[in-house]
Amino acid sequence: MPLVHIELVAGRSQEQLKQLVQDVTAAVVKNTGAPAEHVHIILNEMAKDRYAVGGVLKSDEQ
Repeated sequence: MPLVHIELVAGRSQEQLKQLVQDVTAAVVKNTGAPAEHVHIILNEMAKDRYAVGGVLKSDEQ
């Protein structure tokens, strides 16, 4: 049972997330031989004010 965790800054559409999990599932199936129904994906979306790079919150970027 492949388990994939994906951390994202919030802001993508539902359609983008659907496409992401479809593409990731296909890649896991192709490279591991696991059946698609055994591929589990967890999407964790973070608010922009809860993620920083280089000491700057994403919510403060222009």
